[in-house]
Amino acid sequence: MAGSFDAVDVRVLGRRIAVRIWSPGESSLPLLIAHDGPEYDERAALTRCAGALVEREALPPFRIALVPPGERDEWYSASALYGRALCHKIVPALREQVEVAGLPVGLGASLGALALLQAQRAWPGSFAGLFLQSGSFFVPRHDRHESGFPRYRRIVRFVRGVLRAESHSDPVPVMMTCASEEENIHNNRQMAAALGAQGYGATLVEVPGGHDFESWGEALQPSLTELLLRVWAPL
Repeated sequence: MAGSFDAVDVRVLGRRIAVRIWSPGESSLPLLIAHDGPEYDERAALTRCAGALVEREALPPFRIALVPPGERDEWYSASALYGRALCHKIVPALREQVEVAGLPVGLGASLGALALLQAQRAWPGSFAGLFLQSGSFFVPRHDRHESGFPRYRRIVRFVRGVLRAESHSDPVPVMMTCASEEENIHNNRQMAAALGAQGYGATLVEVPGGHDFESWGEALQPSLTELLLRVWAPL
């Protein structure tokens, strides 16, 4: 199923970003929001995979918003300003362009996964579920080698807060994937355990591969289908 594309321009934190929205139909449909969306589509064949799943009725029809990264290292590094913009500017702009059924599901990798978790925790009620791949959930014990990253301390503060929390007001289903031999596997194991204890129903699937879009594309299935069926079953 080829589907069609719409486009919406959104001004975010002083920059204009162009979001492409893939749709297999015209009615009100669930929405998957992909951070680093153009890269996911070009290098991980995201919309092609979605079209095949819809065509063989493995998933109900749904849309995908391919959100470009903008100032990636700044916006995706647990930025409260970006999290607010995502939930209060980007998502509403998408809803104005197309009919969206229910709350969206977020998809992201590396810093893009981190940014989705920050937004979901800071703005409860914004997402129905999260699919997080190789999240950059830095903790000093495992990730001190990342300390040269400009926003390392901000990430560590956010992650520490999540790991130490006993609960959260809006625990949503979370599916995580991470290559068992990549550096982020240790912090992803910690994060999956913490979210699970807080009621998120988090599952971490350890996969082969590396920290790249080709590996993340290979790891989408069957885990993404499992999450979307779980979240969208009542729609």
